Amino acid sequence: MAFTLSSYPISYRAKYLRDQWKEEFLEKPHKTPEEEAALPPAEAAALSDSRNFYNDMPLVSYTTQYGLGCFEGVKALPQKDGGLAIFRPDKNAERFYNSMKGLFMPPFPRELFVKALVETVKRNAALGFKPRYKTEWEKDSFMNADSVYIRPFSYAEGGIGVNISSEPWVVVICTPVSAYFSEGKSGAVITERIRATPRGTGWIKADSNYVIAALAKHEAAEAGYMECVFLDAQEHRFVEEGSSCNIFFYLKSGVLVTPELGDTILPGITRLSLIELARDRGVEVSERKISIDEALSETRECFVSGTAAGATPIPSLSYRGKKTVFGDGKAGELTMELQKTLKGIQYGTLPDSKGWLTPVV
Repeated sequence: MAFTLSSYPISYRAKYLRDQWKEEFLEKPHKTPEEEAALPPAEAAALSDSRNFYNDMPLVSYTTQYGLGCFEGVKALPQKDGGLAIFRPDKNAERFYNSMKGLFMPPFPRELFVKALVETVKRNAALGFKPRYKTEWEKDSFMNADSVYIRPFSYAEGGIGVNISSEPWVVVICTPVSAYFSEGKSGAVITERIRATPRGTGWIKADSNYVIAALAKHEAAEAGYMECVFLDAQEHRFVEEGSSCNIFFYLKSGVLVTPELGDTILPGITRLSLIELARDRGVEVSERKISIDEALSETRECFVSGTAAGATPIPSLSYRGKKTVFGDGKAGELTMELQKTLKGIQYGTLPDSKGWLTPVV
């Protein structure tokens, strides 16, 4: 299923006006999940489309005209005990706050962010819109498991000239999601495109950042690759991140390296979590610059991380027409241990000793 715009019927919206946020929940047309599943494709598409329109929000705005906006990706995951829980929403709240502040918008309060996510997921679940835990997901460490993808995003007020947003909306919608990467494609390729530049917005989860990422990923997919990887803008030598995910290299020396945070690297919540889980296992983790030459010659395992990707193995990396296979070309032992631990915590098969889960129902 991957990503789909089959939005759940309940959404959240807050408008900043006169120094305060005015909140509301909106209920869009819907039937029961079972009735919707039985609809003919055309009717199902029409119903889904009807949930994706907000007629009282401007078409011409700083967001639609200039990409001035930011968003988050969060997951609510069905638990083995039958519940539903959101993974580390406090960290997403902090990043969203910083993103809006970095774009000179009035930042959305962290406590409102978490409450909005919990209540939106809860209201949809009460209508039956939630995935149910399946034991079969455990067989592949939840690589193809279902979850609720929560998308909070900002949307600017009407405007036609290049300007900042001073009275934005924050909207939260939910959709079903499963595996992120498409089946049948393998490996990654270094793209010649540049994702982020120093003193730019690479550290912000900004809408505009993903235009280049979408183009580069499309080009990679057309060439038969699962993912693309960006190098730095200045020297074109240091690895930065994937199309929409952070990247890790487990070196032959036993050190796990991931590019250090800066103004061109997104501070991923999954990245942060995997660093902690790796250190819990006694693995030395180094956050530093890593050149493409070092990555290709010294890596025994490679994986990318993100809300959607989890810890997804990258079996090979192609650069300037040469393909380098890591290890035996299969998912590495450390990669799968981290994936199994991360997903086990997220889906409730392992204890949440770190307090990363926020219960919903």
